[in-house]
Amino acid sequence: MPVPAILFPADPLNPRRPDPHFAWEARLLRELGGEHHLVDHDALLTGHAEQAVRRVPQDRGPLWYRGWMLPSARYAGFAAALAARGCALLTSPAGYATAHELPGWYGVFEGATPPSAWIPAAAAAVPGPEELAAAAARLGGIGPAIVKDYVKSRKHEWHEACYVPELADLTSVGRVVARFVELQGDFLTGGVVLRRYEEFEPLADGPGGSSGDDSGDDSGKGSGEGSGEGPDGGSDDRSGRGSGRAVEARVWWLDGEPVLVGPHPDAPHHDVEPDLTGVRPLVRMLGCRFVTTDLANRADGSGWRVVEVGDGQVSDLPRGIDATGLLASLIAA
Repeated sequence: MPVPAILFPADPLNPRRPDPHFAWEARLLRELGGEHHLVDHDALLTGHAEQAVRRVPQDRGPLWYRGWMLPSARYAGFAAALAARGCALLTSPAGYATAHELPGWYGVFEGATPPSAWIPAAAAAVPGPEELAAAAARLGGIGPAIVKDYVKSRKHEWHEACYVPELADLTSVGRVVARFVELQGDFLTGGVVLRRYEEFEPLADGPGGSSGDDSGDDSGKGSGEGSGEGPDGGSDDRSGRGSGRAVEARVWWLDGEPVLVGPHPDAPHHDVEPDLTGVRPLVRMLGCRFVTTDLANRADGSGWRVVEVGDGQVSDLPRGIDATGLLASLIAA
């Protein structure tokens, strides 16, 4: 079987070069003897997948993607356009959606991650009071929670559109959810999620961190903006009620084995040593080839929790990390 190549987004200002955010990965890949090709991310987002992949050689064979996140439907179009050129993404559209969107992975990780309830909704549609009450009841109906969609939150609007201090206060729940939906607008992905807030071990230079949220930093244009365009797959709201972060690890898994363990991109210089004992069998059960898990240690010392799962193709790397082993594993897969 041919050695896999890696697709990177092209620089919008110079489409013959990788996007600056991923240029260092492309350089490292070349040093390892790997091959890369470029795709037009903006064309992928607008549904012009055939145009987006025109620089990928015909019949190239197996491919990984490393780039900005894509909505699941756009990823499916991406895969189809490549298949028409005799190429194959090694993460299927179904596998991408499973790892990328919370309802896809939550059932496997339930019990190891903060409890969550979700309400499917079209873009800009605010769930009604009865739907919100039922979702809150599924989380026990009391205590704090986080609001997000299937992929992102609005962590930078913490009190306004992210954090619910008390689920029993359904008026407050409705207000935060309505503001969240308003700010997400057409970029709302899948529906509204209520996720139990948990306290995690804080970074030494900040107050306590929170659980229950996802990917604000990740390979994403407008990261943290909730736009649905960014590198995904990561935890984005550990902001200790909006003001600090938790100690987090990001673990990269390929075919059920950890190939890179490092800090979360939001705190790239903090050493982390997560316990993967309980996570490994869950990742294998999920059945996705290339995924990330973001892990945080509970503030009460009771153990590591899975804060977020993501597709490894669109999960960001922390600055300064040695990604040699990760990229070497991908092109050897």
